[in-house]
Amino acid sequence: MNKAHEKRSLDQHPCFHRSASQHWGRIHLPVAPNCNIQCNFCNRRYDCVNESRPGVTSRVLTPPQALTALSRYLEWRSDIAVIGIAGPGDPLCDSERTLETLRAVHAVYPEHLLCLSTNGLNLPGHIDELADAGVSHVTVTVNAVDPCIGQRIYASVTVDHQTYQGHEAAKILLERQEEAVIGLKKRGLTVKINTVILPGINTKHVLAIARKAAEWGVDAMNCIPLIPVSGTPFMDIRTPSDCEMAAIRKSVSGHIPQIYHCRRCRADAVGLLGAVEPVGAVSAL
Repeated sequence: MNKAHEKRSLDQHPCFHRSASQHWGRIHLPVAPNCNIQCNFCNRRYDCVNESRPGVTSRVLTPPQALTALSRYLEWRSDIAVIGIAGPGDPLCDSERTLETLRAVHAVYPEHLLCLSTNGLNLPGHIDELADAGVSHVTVTVNAVDPCIGQRIYASVTVDHQTYQGHEAAKILLERQEEAVIGLKKRGLTVKINTVILPGINTKHVLAIARKAAEWGVDAMNCIPLIPVSGTPFMDIRTPSDCEMAAIRKSVSGHIPQIYHCRRCRADAVGLLGAVEPVGAVSAL
């Protein structure tokens, strides 16, 4: 069995393991266009060719298109360890598209790790399906573990065609995130949380998030500095400085391992984390 067909080990995931990021890459398949949460730092304009941030792609692919693009890419890259879905919306808002893609990918490329990044709102109802589809790593974005803070971050959440706002919305999201993470760990999946650092909103709350995540059994935490996006309620909130981010990570590292090498990837990102790849490479195939 050659390198291209060897079963990837869990520690070859470049986003979870810094040592792996120097040798192993990832590919994100942008098959999930919609989202069930409206965050105050996010807009739904994802067709951006010149921006490098989460939630951006040059094109949304259908599951068959994604499998075709993946096949073409893997023909000339043997250093891809992880195939993931990270948007541009929430993968489990479009659960059938996502699950169809994951099952198809796992059937053709069982040696690769499968990864999912989600806000966690719809995750509790799909844990078994994800595990059965071969998913080994899940990232859940947790920006607050107190609904009083969460209601400042989330404009609305939508569950079963019902939209909630304010404290109720934040409470529903938190309850589902907790249920989901605990459920994922019971199934033996590797879980990290992403926390967007929002100056003046949740910077003093990150320690509480880390403690709660540790209680849930989360494997790692990735603190991400806010990228202000034009046209959003938080567009005028500044990006945390490198010194601030370092201090926050240090303050919580005793409770949960920290991720220090995140590149805040696009939904159609490809290749090694530190390499310069063509923007929207997956979408363009």
